[in-house]
Amino acid sequence: MDWYGNGYGWMGGGGILWMALTWIIIIGLSIWFVTWLTRRDKSVERAETPRQILDRRLASGEIDATAYAQARRLIDGHSAGGAESK
Repeated sequence: MDWYGNGYGWMGGGGILWMALTWIIIIGLSIWFVTWLTRRDKSVERAETPRQILDRRLASGEIDATAYAQARRLIDGHSAGGAESK
């Protein structure tokens, strides 16, 4: 009995090409998905806190120590004059 025609079954003729194409698609999609995940995580920008912005500005010389101290008191919830705001 010859169930599969030439003896190779579905692997005969174009079956091998279909299997190769399927594996190429699976591997390609896997690589794309992994790179998409890694790029997405790196592209997420984390917002700086007000304290970090203030520290960066002092370090870069945009503001002096007096302005830093005054802004830090405001950020920490104190008034610029030194009394705590309520």
